[in-house]
Amino acid sequence: MVRGFLFDLDGTLVDSERETAEAMARALLRGQGIAIEQYDRDYIIGRSWLAIYDSLKSRYPQLAWNREETIAQTALLRDEVFAELGITVLPGARSVLGWTRAYPRALVTGSSRVEVTQVLPLIGEVAAFETIVAAEDVTRSKPAPDGYQKAMGLLGLSPHECLVIEDSEAGIAAGRTAGCLVVAVRAGNFGGWNQSGAHRVIDTLDDLTPSLVDQLTRDYGSVMGDTP
Repeated sequence: MVRGFLFDLDGTLVDSERETAEAMARALLRGQGIAIEQYDRDYIIGRSWLAIYDSLKSRYPQLAWNREETIAQTALLRDEVFAELGITVLPGARSVLGWTRAYPRALVTGSSRVEVTQVLPLIGEVAAFETIVAAEDVTRSKPAPDGYQKAMGLLGLSPHECLVIEDSEAGIAAGRTAGCLVVAVRAGNFGGWNQSGAHRVIDTLDDLTPSLVDQLTRDYGSVMGDTP
C-alpha cells in the first residue's frame, strides 16, 4: 500500500531547465565576457555539470571554469531570469501536490538546495515537503538510488510504501533500484528520455489520481520493494 510520495522536481513538477541555461549563459558573459551561442544554451538543458564543462571547454578554450563559482553565479542569476521569464509549472502539478498533502512527501532532486528554495515558492504553498533531498545531500546522484533511500529513511517509510514520480531515465532507474513503484510523466520529458523502465507512464500529473495509485498498488503490490 502506498503511504508516501517521492517527487522529482525539474521536468516533473516544473520546467526551469531553459531558464537555468539562460542564467548560466549570463553568468559566463558577466563573469568572463564569454557569449555562448544558442547551440550551447540548448546543449546545457538537462546535462550534468561535467558534461557542460567538457562541451563548453572544447568550444571556448579561454573559459576559466570554476564549478562551484559558476554554480553560485548561476543560482544568483536565476532569480533575475525567473523574474523576467517566469517559470513553467507543469500541468497537474499543483493539483497532485494538493491531494498528496495528506501523505508523507519528499522532494528528491539533482538540483542544489539553493535552486530548490528559488523554485518551490513559485509553485505555491502546496509545494511544502516534509523532506527535501538535494544534490549536496548525497554522494551519488541519480541513477544511483541514494537520494530516494535517504528520503525514505527520513520519512520512516519502506520501499513498498512509496511511489516515485519522475520524468528522466536516470530518475526512473533510481526509483526502481530503491525498490519503489515508479510513475513517469511525459509532459516534462523534454530530453526525450526512455521512460519504459517505469511501472506506468502518464501524460500529465492530472492523470495521477488516488484511483490510479490504488490500481497500481493492486497491479504491482507483489513486486514493490524489489529491485529490478
